[in-house]
Amino acid sequence: MSRSLQDQSSCFRARRAFLRKSSAITLGVAMSPWLAACGGGSNGVQYDLAPTPRLASIPNFRDIAGSSDATVYKTQTGQKLRRGVFYRSNALSSASGADLATLTSLQIGTIYDLRTTSEVAASPDRIPSGATDVNVNIYGTTAPPNGTFNSVADTMAFGVTSYQQFVTSATERANLGQLLTNMANGPSVQLFHCTAGKDRTGWVSAVLQSLVDLPTDVIMSDYLLTNTYDAALIQAQYEANIAAYGQAEADIFYPGSVAQEEWLSAALNQANTSYGSVTGYVTEGLGVGSDLQNKLKGRLLES
Repeated sequence: MSRSLQDQSSCFRARRAFLRKSSAITLGVAMSPWLAACGGGSNGVQYDLAPTPRLASIPNFRDIAGSSDATVYKTQTGQKLRRGVFYRSNALSSASGADLATLTSLQIGTIYDLRTTSEVAASPDRIPSGATDVNVNIYGTTAPPNGTFNSVADTMAFGVTSYQQFVTSATERANLGQLLTNMANGPSVQLFHCTAGKDRTGWVSAVLQSLVDLPTDVIMSDYLLTNTYDAALIQAQYEANIAAYGQAEADIFYPGSVAQEEWLSAALNQANTSYGSVTGYVTEGLGVGSDLQNKLKGRLLES
């Protein structure tokens, strides 16, 4: 069978509305993020931020610096990351009015859509007020790469290769370099996403976190949070695949629905092999020099 990992997520989009309506728990609450001024910051003012809201219609929405001030991520030297700067998510095509209002309250200036042209055409984003939508097609292709999956091992191997290509593909490196350049020069609050918010989004998040020397185990733990945030959708996808293709094929597809430690490790190891480090990969492979890296670090790190 030939099927892209990203395409596996499309078969259950129609079930999202059902899941939202049938859920007994309200995950998202529209709220202003700004609570109390407490001195010093990039613009002379630092704010305590409310915990990152959970959004029912955009379940994999989160802050790459951590979900709350109490659990904010810290670098190897103990410096805190700055929350409320870079958000990540799955696609915004199914965003509810309430969740769009929440995104508007976060004052997001730019949304980077990392999907291919066919993905965007099939499910265009719903854009919160005040934000600009920018498509940066990481793969540089009309549709996501396809693979032939006859076993779980095939699916896992395809994921490893796909992640390594974030490092080895000249096209993907060029597009990732353009993305980081845009993010360094962009407005103060930005969001990036692909389809499920797992692979392309997960790699970009890991690169940004690596640039500020976040411990590798924290980067991996954050990456794997997709499996918690998207648990209902992953299960719905699995059940939809059983209904559509049968149990055996659904079991083969299942690993492609899940954030896999092996895959992110493969990309990080490839960056180290090809460029000596993730920083070397960003500098040499992506063409993002020290000035732009310092801009990104300045945004990501608390003063």
